[in-house]
Amino acid sequence: MLINKAILPIAGLGTRFLPITKVIPKEMMPINGVPILQLLIEEAYKAGVHEFVLVINRQKESIIRKYLSREGKNEKLDRLNKLLDDVKIEYVYQDEQLGDGHALLQARESVEDEPFLVLFGDDLVIGATPDAPNAAKQLIEAHEKTGSSVIALEEIDPEMSESYGIIKPAPNETGPLYKVEDLVEKPSPSEAPSNLGVIGKYICTPDIWTPLSKAEASVGNEIRLIDGFKKLLSSKDLYGLKIEGKRYDTGTLEGYKKAVEEV
Repeated sequence: MLINKAILPIAGLGTRFLPITKVIPKEMMPINGVPILQLLIEEAYKAGVHEFVLVINRQKESIIRKYLSREGKNEKLDRLNKLLDDVKIEYVYQDEQLGDGHALLQARESVEDEPFLVLFGDDLVIGATPDAPNAAKQLIEAHEKTGSSVIALEEIDPEMSESYGIIKPAPNETGPLYKVEDLVEKPSPSEAPSNLGVIGKYICTPDIWTPLSKAEASVGNEIRLIDGFKKLLSSKDLYGLKIEGKRYDTGTLEGYKKAVEEV
């Protein structure tokens, strides 16, 4: 099936960016004058996605809804308004911060029986050239090839393993597309099964809903998407794709600053 829907879980409180996130959602922080949220919607749109489900908290709602409206005709709004003319946006709520897996479950009814793209608000990937397939497009193409859920990956410094979910590739996998044998959340460097870290972009098939709904809280007492994937592995194939392009972790002050300077 074609990927025509994307879920953007953006209900987090942005505590790393306090005090500014008392009044501005973290995803509305600008990169070269454009909010991160808009850049993510544009990424998915350029990959062929036209329907979006934003998982938000009610504190953010008025600001995000106002921005993603067609108010104003200034030429500086043309880029945004042309995008909004061609996409459908739905809002659902995560009223408690119970993990990224819990956030996705709030959007289940909106995408129930079809595969979908997931883009988290902290990961911005810029291609080597303007014409290169963006990260969302790369994932969609991998899904079309495998028919399975696909996780975005990047090679990491082994010393950073405790900040990532890490995949264990199946034997003899050479990449950039890897069949996944196991997933480990934030292992120590000595226990990490590879140097392939999970970043916040995924294709999920509808098979994810049952294991995700049965997943128990794990690291940080949260329901994690990775927990759903681990349960899914017992019955379905799962793949990881090493994404081409430069990733910026805009969820940290250091990563955000680097993105502002370089993008």
